[in-house]
Amino acid sequence: MSDNTKIEWSDATWNPVTGCTEVSPGCDHCYAKTFAERWRGTPGHHFENGFDLTLRPERLGQPLKWKKPRRIFVNSMSDLFHEGVPDEFIAQVFAVMAMAKRHTFQVLTKRHGRMRALLSDPEFQGMVGGARYDLGDTDTTIPEPEDPSWCWPLPNVWLGVSVEDQHWADIRIPALLATPAAVRFLSCEPLLGPVDLTMSNGLNALDPAETGHENRWGHWVNGPSIDWVIVGGESGPGARPMHPDWARSLRDQCTAAGTPFHFKQWGEWGPAPWSVRVDPAIVRNGSREELQAAKAEAEARGATHYLQPWGHLYEPPHSTWSSERDPEGAYPGAIRRWGKKAAGRLLDGLAWDQYPAVSS
Repeated sequence: MSDNTKIEWSDATWNPVTGCTEVSPGCDHCYAKTFAERWRGTPGHHFENGFDLTLRPERLGQPLKWKKPRRIFVNSMSDLFHEGVPDEFIAQVFAVMAMAKRHTFQVLTKRHGRMRALLSDPEFQGMVGGARYDLGDTDTTIPEPEDPSWCWPLPNVWLGVSVEDQHWADIRIPALLATPAAVRFLSCEPLLGPVDLTMSNGLNALDPAETGHENRWGHWVNGPSIDWVIVGGESGPGARPMHPDWARSLRDQCTAAGTPFHFKQWGEWGPAPWSVRVDPAIVRNGSREELQAAKAEAEARGATHYLQPWGHLYEPPHSTWSSERDPEGAYPGAIRRWGKKAAGRLLDGLAWDQYPAVSS
């Protein structure tokens, strides 16, 4: 839990649950698991039990102590809808979020099915209303369910699902659209393949007109849509590269739909700004010094491996260093393992830090 965070799209993190288990390829290099497991077996350490699922009820009231409004990422070290977290505890988490109206809470999950079922259940909504009695003295109160100020879904809670490729987009996005939410978002990180937000049912998830329906009076009613898209590449040991065109495609889809787009980072791998093939004549006939100089120049300009759009990482022989350049001197698919800091977070030279517009 932290009152500040390095996560670019949040101001703070709140972890009333820690620990999780893997459910899809996006979990393969989980930063939270890597961090927690470093401390397994260390007596007295917060992560003495590593990444085992652990409820932290002593943390439930933490957001109520933060007076300044914040965007709070809920469970950066877990998944709130993990099957091991009791319904009653999830209700308490939502009760705190209802009480802390000054904050915006960002809840991200890979357990789309449980999220949809639980938050659509009137009985669970009643549990949230009643959970105030279990939380002790606070600086505010949750209104009674019949109070007009009580509404569901909670207006300060954003719900999101992780989408790492098209397979999981087609599964998780429809579940998110079917879940009551004030704001719905996608975290396409780590992005492991291209994603078309026109779902397998043919409807564009960014267009409320396409997901809408005709009511019984014959009037068209817009449906739910995705309100925000976050994109990022993978960082850390074993990081898998993200093709630049995958990120560009999601940016362009969002731009066309007027949907806020947030580019979080390239991760370990980033675009090579300039790619060049060493002159074959130098490779065949040049001196060792000429060849080394040509390689050094190519590498300094960013010449490197490249990633094909379907995901194959091509590692050219050191005598060539990269694929042929395009007429502008760059190859859009060329990438290089720069490291997270050096790769940065500019997409085609621009920072994308858009957020959903919310009513105060």
